[in-house]
Amino acid sequence: MNIVIDKKNGIPIYIQIKNQIMEEIKNGNLKIGDKMPTERELAKAINTSRNTVSAAYNLLEQEGVLTSYQGRGTFVAEEAKTWKQHDIKDKLLKIIDIALEEALEMGIDSREFFAIIQERIKEREEFIKKINAVFIECNIEQAKDFSKQLSEAIDFNVIPMTISELNNMTDKTKKILEQTQLIITTFNHVNEVKNLTLDFNKDVFGVAINPSLETIVKIARYPKETKFGLVCLSKEFHFKVENALKSAGLDNIIINATTSRRIEDVQYIIDTCDVLIVSPGRKSEVLKLSKEEKEVIRFDYNLDQDSVKAVIVKIMEIKKNI
Repeated sequence: MNIVIDKKNGIPIYIQIKNQIMEEIKNGNLKIGDKMPTERELAKAINTSRNTVSAAYNLLEQEGVLTSYQGRGTFVAEEAKTWKQHDIKDKLLKIIDIALEEALEMGIDSREFFAIIQERIKEREEFIKKINAVFIECNIEQAKDFSKQLSEAIDFNVIPMTISELNNMTDKTKKILEQTQLIITTFNHVNEVKNLTLDFNKDVFGVAINPSLETIVKIARYPKETKFGLVCLSKEFHFKVENALKSAGLDNIIINATTSRRIEDVQYIIDTCDVLIVSPGRKSEVLKLSKEEKEVIRFDYNLDQDSVKAVIVKIMEIKKNI
């Protein structure tokens, strides 16, 4: 993070710090979950007082840009979506203005122009509803979750499927793949899924996922000495959780994990830990075994919103090729 203070420009130093931190977020140099320097560290780095840095941090917390946890530090809580949205809106308005001017020159009034836009939007929405897609993941719980997120965001049919179903191809799986127009998976599975579906000659589209900020925040609120237990279906999910926590600056958390289906193994984790973290598909099982006597946090992942928009663009490309 590069912050440069100008003591001669008349702008209060804490405002300069605030503005430059927001600029770092806007440019993508700071992302959700990134840990900020302590007030003392930043004050020393830019040769100013700790109170000045504290004032800047407080303003950013009030605006929801930063969030602090006692004993853990201060983290980026919100990316610069407002700036991105503002820039996009400006670009769209320019495009609409140009189109409207062209329409007026061709003798189409503003009401007709608006009706044409509505008709075009309706046509595209109807096309999207008719698309069949498959979302492929390493485990069914995430496949179902991401399929649901996509269906709700875009309003089209998404069928969840696992990589093991591709490896053990049945007639039912073949039929689904033959009837789908788009195969979607997370980026880390793209090459594997492409190889396993080569015979179907379908587009395989990769999307990004992000750990739920709400989940990270819940975990971060616990004191350092808290013993966490993780119950999930795969080693890969275990790795993702630990990596997500490390990226959020929570790599000193004590986690005892199991992917076992044996009741004895799960019960051991429950009995020896203070707080339980679970993958989506194992929450009800853990709640039942723990008799709801311990906090159970479901570790959720969300589809990256830019990826969701990219799926819509991809569907429109399919329309052009039909």
